[in-house]
Amino acid sequence: MTHVVRVGLVGAGFVAGIHARSFKRIRDIDVQLKAVAAIPQSAAQTFAESFGISDVYEDYRRILERDDIDLVDLCVPNNLHEAFAIEAAGAGKHIICEKPLTGCFGIPESATADQRLKRLMFAEAVKSADRIINAAHKADVKLMYAENWLYCPAVQKAARLVRASKGTIFEVRAQECHSGSHATYAKAWKYAGGGSLIRLAPHPIAAAIYLKQEEAVARKEKPPGVTSVTAEVGDLSRMRSFQREEPKWVVGDWQDVENWGIVLMAFEDGSRAVISASDIVLGGMEDTLQVFMSNARIDCDLTHSGMMKAYAADPRVFSEEYIMEKVGTKSGWCYPSIDEEWLLGYPQEIRDFIEAVAFDRKPLATAEIGQQVVKVIYAAYLSAEEGRRVYLAEPF
Repeated sequence: MTHVVRVGLVGAGFVAGIHARSFKRIRDIDVQLKAVAAIPQSAAQTFAESFGISDVYEDYRRILERDDIDLVDLCVPNNLHEAFAIEAAGAGKHIICEKPLTGCFGIPESATADQRLKRLMFAEAVKSADRIINAAHKADVKLMYAENWLYCPAVQKAARLVRASKGTIFEVRAQECHSGSHATYAKAWKYAGGGSLIRLAPHPIAAAIYLKQEEAVARKEKPPGVTSVTAEVGDLSRMRSFQREEPKWVVGDWQDVENWGIVLMAFEDGSRAVISASDIVLGGMEDTLQVFMSNARIDCDLTHSGMMKAYAADPRVFSEEYIMEKVGTKSGWCYPSIDEEWLLGYPQEIRDFIEAVAFDRKPLATAEIGQQVVKVIYAAYLSAEEGRRVYLAEPF
């Protein structure tokens, strides 16, 4: 019996392309990319031609109206996640939602002059996540959280080593850093819901939570939750010395969001996670994960693969070949990624979601993990604003 999963893509940008290529890798399940919607429609048309998709729309609701689509893949800016996901659930479609699950994208209507803004944003972001999850539960559809780090081969091997060791995780240190996003929406809070923390930190935060869960599974114990968060954030591109520099090798035109953040997570069992998310790092995407245990240590480098190195006397030598994300220059020594999307877990993630729909099972990356990540990130924003440790159990 051949299982068929019919997919509608909403969005035609960078991440949508990664997802489409990942769908195309699946051979033993009949995955049909039926339609794509994007604004402007010309962008959707170009995308459709690249991936052999027959139907193109500007209005994503045209996808939701179709009876021949089982799964909607939301690859849209953060501020659209809640509305699009709830409408997709109402239409009876299973949902893939890119990270972050949601956020708060403006001053809540309940705000008054004497209230701390980030406290209200924390409460609104948590409510938004609840609304999305409740809508999916009510419609009895799968809500799958596109967190590719959980599927990275290195992270999966780390999880197996944690389980095998049966040791105690004292600390997780993890980061995602690069030289900054060039997407316009990423630079404004009203679209992104924050800066580097909301765009980059979801990956290492989710990985830390996941590894603590796996540690508990090995001991047949309840996974420890996150109890408190302490954080610092800043827009380091505002430094006067940097503003005078030309050319600028990192992105410097952020509007009202941070490009640097550090988060300290405390778990119920007393362990810690230190998370870094930064847009001021040159040399290509830098994704690393370290696990310090009572009887072991695990170091993962997800992006700087040592499988190959190459040298070019001039950047034009390799101009037609991809090296790695945000590498900056193709001259000198470089370390080309053998299969970056696979090393970062995207094909494995998409396959898991397709199997979850085809075989009616739970995916690894659930909406509940996305919900926990939202809580940690907005608690971090509150901590940075008020200069103190924030307890997630505080009344908001």
